[in-house]
Amino acid sequence: MSAAVRETDPRRPDLRFLRDDSHIGNLLGRLVPGAFPPLLTVLTGALVVSVLLLADQGRLTGITLCAPVASLLLSGLTSGHPHDGRFDWLVPPVLRLSEYGFLAVLGLASGVPGPLVFVLLVAVVLHHRDDAARPAVGMVRPGWVRAAALGWDGRMLVVAAGGALESLTAAYGLLAAYLVALLVRESVRTWSATPVTDVRDGHNDRGGVDASST
Repeated sequence: MSAAVRETDPRRPDLRFLRDDSHIGNLLGRLVPGAFPPLLTVLTGALVVSVLLLADQGRLTGITLCAPVASLLLSGLTSGHPHDGRFDWLVPPVLRLSEYGFLAVLGLASGVPGPLVFVLLVAVVLHHRDDAARPAVGMVRPGWVRAAALGWDGRMLVVAAGGALESLTAAYGLLAAYLVALLVRESVRTWSATPVTDVRDGHNDRGGVDASST
C-alpha cells in the first residue's frame, strides 16, 4: 500500500484506501492533489458513465467503451485528495455503483452469458468486502494483492479492451477467473497463518473431559 493511503487507525481505513484505485488512478491523483472536490467529481464521472451506457442502451459500441476512460480521467484526478469533506464518505459507494453498473449493463446488453456476468460481479464484490471488513479486526491485505486486483478503473478498462478486440465474453471469463484465483489464494494464505488452538487439552483418550476418579 502506498504512503498516500496508509491508515492511521486500522479500524478506520482511509477513504482513499477504500476507493480501490489502480496505479493509473493514483498517478492522476498525484498530478493534481486536492485540486478537485472528490464527491462532485466522482458523481460527474458516474453520470458520464450512465449517459454513455444509455446512449446505445448498454450495447457494445465505441461510445460505450469510452465510459471507463472518461470515468478514470474524472474520478482518478481526486484520488490524491484527503477526502476530509463532510460527505466524502460517499465517494467509495459511488465508485462501486459505477463499476458494478458498467460491468452488469455492458455484459448483459452485449450478449455475455448471465452466469458469467454474475460470477465476475460476485468476485468484485468479495474483493471490496475484503478491503472493508479486514480493517475492523486490525488487518489489511498485502499491498501487492490489492494492486494485482487492478483497481475499479483497471477492471473496467480490461473489459473495455476485450470489447474493442471483439472478445468481450472472453474478457469477462478471464477477469472473473483471475479475480477468483486471487481471492482463493489470499484466503488460503490467511487461514494458514491463523493460529489454531489445540482442542485436545483437558480431554481424556476417549474424548471426554478429564474428571476425578473419586
